Amino acid sequence: MKKLILLTAIAFFISGNVNAQDDATDHREDFHFGLKIGTNYSNVYDTEGENFNADAKLGLAMGAFLTLPLGKYFGIQPEFLYSQKGFRATGTLLGGPYSFTRTTSHIDVPFFLAIKPIESLTLLIGPQYSYLISQKDEYRDNLITTAQETEFENDDIRKNMLCFGIGVDLNIKNVVLGARSNWDVQKNNGDGTSTTPRYKNVWYQFTFGYRFTNKQ
Repeated sequence: MKKLILLTAIAFFISGNVNAQDDATDHREDFHFGLKIGTNYSNVYDTEGENFNADAKLGLAMGAFLTLPLGKYFGIQPEFLYSQKGFRATGTLLGGPYSFTRTTSHIDVPFFLAIKPIESLTLLIGPQYSYLISQKDEYRDNLITTAQETEFENDDIRKNMLCFGIGVDLNIKNVVLGARSNWDVQKNNGDGTSTTPRYKNVWYQFTFGYRFTNKQ
């Protein structure tokens, strides 16, 4: 709920400070293809059976998107993204401090309903499919550092994940500035027998994009 309130406030702030466009510059009924790049600010929530406190970390987000109009005020916006998530954790072991960092790489495919009250602003909401590609765990303490990267060919960790997201896009001609709030609906531990920490990802995404339009 806090995520929804935050992004709704951003949307109203933007819409209140952007002037309406005339018909010559209104591209809401156009088909668009675009590319984007940015960052994820990710963490985990709803952990189960693991006693650890996690902090957020940054990761790469990049990919492509389509805008398919359903009239002037509505549309469908599918996206195809490479997305890094994960978390950091710290604590004390045998009297000494340690840190643990997990980085997971995913292919994310959100399928958003696009609501377009004005040309400059798009509100987005919808489900997302996420496929886990790889995971890298890094452990550090005063004496030793270890890192392990796995591609999960024979693990029971859930690779196919259902997620949900909301967001806003600020459209400045062909430039698109995007903000998203996304979270997993399912836990990561597959059939429930995995020994990996059980949790759901949550991440905020900020991107810079460029869209190509068919309107001259």
